[in-house]
Amino acid sequence: MSNIYIQEPATEGKVLLVSSAGDIDIELWSREAPKACRNFVQLCLEGYYDGTHFHRVVPGFIVQGGDPTGTGDGGESVYGKPFRDEFHSRLRFVRRGLVAMANAGPNDNGSQFFFTLGACPELQNKHTIFGKVTGDTIYNLPRFEEGVIGKDDRPEYPHKVVKTQVLSNPFPDIIPRMKIENEIPKEERKKKKKGTKNFKLLSFGDEAEEEEEEVLAATKSFTKKGNSAHDIAMDPTLSSKTVAPTVEDAEVSLSIKRDVDDNGLEEKENNVVDDAIKEEVNTEEDLEDEKMIKMAEVKAEIKKLKRELTGKAPEPENIATEEKETDESDAIREYKQIKAKYEEEKKKLPHKGMTREQQTLAMLQRFSAKVSASHTEENDSDTEEKDTRAMNDDDDDDAWMKHRFLFEDAAPVLAKDASTKDDTWYDLNDPRNPLNKRRREDLGHMSKKQKS
Repeated sequence: MSNIYIQEPATEGKVLLVSSAGDIDIELWSREAPKACRNFVQLCLEGYYDGTHFHRVVPGFIVQGGDPTGTGDGGESVYGKPFRDEFHSRLRFVRRGLVAMANAGPNDNGSQFFFTLGACPELQNKHTIFGKVTGDTIYNLPRFEEGVIGKDDRPEYPHKVVKTQVLSNPFPDIIPRMKIENEIPKEERKKKKKGTKNFKLLSFGDEAEEEEEEVLAATKSFTKKGNSAHDIAMDPTLSSKTVAPTVEDAEVSLSIKRDVDDNGLEEKENNVVDDAIKEEVNTEEDLEDEKMIKMAEVKAEIKKLKRELTGKAPEPENIATEEKETDESDAIREYKQIKAKYEEEKKKLPHKGMTREQQTLAMLQRFSAKVSASHTEENDSDTEEKDTRAMNDDDDDDAWMKHRFLFEDAAPVLAKDASTKDDTWYDLNDPRNPLNKRRREDLGHMSKKQKS
């Protein structure tokens, strides 16, 4: 089972689906199935699946839901039309807990989806896999199989989605759509007929009818266009005609307007002057900064030329004083020595990018240099050498490099020295050896044959 998980690609995005059978965590393959994941995430953000039922359950096969009508024929995608299938070679119906789109044919995906309750190889390359159930929530899937399942794989008491929550949105550009309430068209609206009052049924019908007529007359009079005071009252001092403006009124209005314009111009001029002063100050500051930068560059060039002429190395910025050296404790010195030692050993390590052959050749070169250096060193006296041998019996001693390995020559000797006779001069054969006995017998038979 672990091999199956390793073969599946990495997920991006997570949605929590709270159902009556328990919580279900769904991780999305938004890179492998972007259209299906975007459709599912946006519908979850809009609460499209809230209250929907799982209308189809096939034990050991699938659990289908996502239809707001509950019939299996409803549901719409966020694109306004069915979108195409998205298949991937690493996503296969080989286990339970996979989330895929339900459709009625190729490229006919809407809002309905289903969970797999086992391996479904017959659905491969027919339905888009876009997610998987993760964690302990996968053990809530068998609860959908429980209960009575009626005709056409419809459960008698179906489970439903309580709510959905997007825990990790792989598409931050998604904006939930506004919900528009279904308004009744104007054509379908029923016009209410005005009711007629039958006052003859009342004992005081005549009086009520007269009052009703007075109320209607008053409402009609109030609903008419409003009239001015000189239209209602017959006052000769009031006139309904407009008064023409005089020359004096025009001059007064012009003077007021000029004062307002002058004040506005003064404010604008003051603002312009302030802006100009600020710009001058900023330009002066910028020029000063540029001068300082140029001066620093010139000084640096002069120092560089001086160093080149004198041939001196650049002095370090921070030189440790004698007082600091004396103040350093033994622990700090020991730490620095150890640090320097490890830095030297670090330099011996192979550089990044070197091949194994290059590393081996470099190690061989270092070893040969070490051996040659040991031969060039002058040997100390015999007494000192004996003392050092007695004192240094460590395994990592380099004294063995100064010696030469000598061994006996096993090649045959063509010319022997007669003055020094060793074991090779004598033929050492055991007469009791079976081979020697057989040879003697053979020689005896040969001699008898020759005589005869």
